[in-house]
Amino acid sequence: MAKILPPRGAGRGRINVLIGRESPLGADLTLLMARHTADMHADTPPESIHMMDAGQLAVPAVQFFVGRIDGQAVAMGAIKEIDAGHAEVKSMHVLAEHRGKGLSKAMLDHLVDAARASGFARLSLETGTQAMFTPARRLYEKAGFTECPPFEGYSLDPNSLYMTLHLA
Repeated sequence: MAKILPPRGAGRGRINVLIGRESPLGADLTLLMARHTADMHADTPPESIHMMDAGQLAVPAVQFFVGRIDGQAVAMGAIKEIDAGHAEVKSMHVLAEHRGKGLSKAMLDHLVDAARASGFARLSLETGTQAMFTPARRLYEKAGFTECPPFEGYSLDPNSLYMTLHLA
C-alpha cells in the first residue's frame, strides 16, 4: 500500500513510502535488522530485551511489513498473534537517517490497520523505559495506546513499559 507523507521541515518535499507485507528474511533487510538489534542492545540490559530476530519473525503467527522509499527498505514493523483476539506490535524500526519524516507513524498506522483487518480486538506492545524510547512512547500514546499490565509471557520489569489499544 503506497502512502504519501506530507513534507516535514523546511525544504523537504512529499515522501512516497510503500508499506507492504514481506518476509523478514529478505536479503536487503540486513541493515534494518542490524540497526534494530544494535539499538535494542545499546541501552537495555540483555534480560530486558524482547526483540525477535528475522528467523523468529518468519513464522505464520507474525505479519511482517517493510516500508520502502524508492525501493530501499527504510522501516519495518510486525504484528504477532497472541490469540484470536489479541496481537502484539513487534520490531518497529525506522533507519535513523529517515526519522522525522512521519515513517514511524505511517508504519504504526499500517500495523493497527492490519490488526483490525485480521479481526483482532486488542493490540498490545512492550517498549523500553529508557530515554531513547521516549519518542516511541509518545508515538504510541498519540495513537491511543495506554499503559497496561504485562501480558502474554511478560513480567514486571523496570526496563519495560506495556501498552495496549482496544480496536473494537
